[in-house]
Amino acid sequence: MKLASSDAKNSTAVVEFKRQPRRGAGDLEVLCPMNRGGVGARSLNIELQAALNPAGDRKVERFGWTFAPSDKVMQIENDYDKEVYNGDIGYIDDVDPNAGEIVASFDGRSVTYGFGELDMLVPAYATTIHKSQGSEYPAVIIPVLTQHYAMLQRNLLYTGVTRGKRLVVLIGQKQAIAIAVRNVSGRRRWSKLGEQLAPKTPVSVDRRRVGR
Repeated sequence: MKLASSDAKNSTAVVEFKRQPRRGAGDLEVLCPMNRGGVGARSLNIELQAALNPAGDRKVERFGWTFAPSDKVMQIENDYDKEVYNGDIGYIDDVDPNAGEIVASFDGRSVTYGFGELDMLVPAYATTIHKSQGSEYPAVIIPVLTQHYAMLQRNLLYTGVTRGKRLVVLIGQKQAIAIAVRNVSGRRRWSKLGEQLAPKTPVSVDRRRVGR
């Protein structure tokens, strides 16, 4: 795991992303504590898309996002007809303005979307730690800044760090990381597991009354 200091500028995350080798759609992911803010997933998606895959003439703008060939995208809801599911990551192969369609590849399988269906896709250069639960990546970059104060919790940081299989890079402020590590005030789970595991109190039986 690497720690890179930053002055809370999203350009640092962009530079670090570009330094890492890109071997496939799921190899490297930026995981953010929040979606909003200057270093949230939405802002970083815009910055990373502009730096890594500037859109040319062949593009489409829908639902607040720009989609162009080679863009990394994520499916955000289950589509059983297309057999693409929430959290699946792929790349856009083609944008056809005449047909009103894009073609994206997920694990080598081509899937066609009409322009009106693009609310099911978002750029996936960055995503939230919450959205990444259940997934793993060879390398992850996690911006951790005090502007994320509301979400700086130990369990969230643990979830983000454990998404990376080979490389984890934390970018941000040591103070923010310290806040997250100390903050264990996440929502408690009331499972009654302790009650179920506790020894049972034996029930006494008055044998003199048995059988009367």
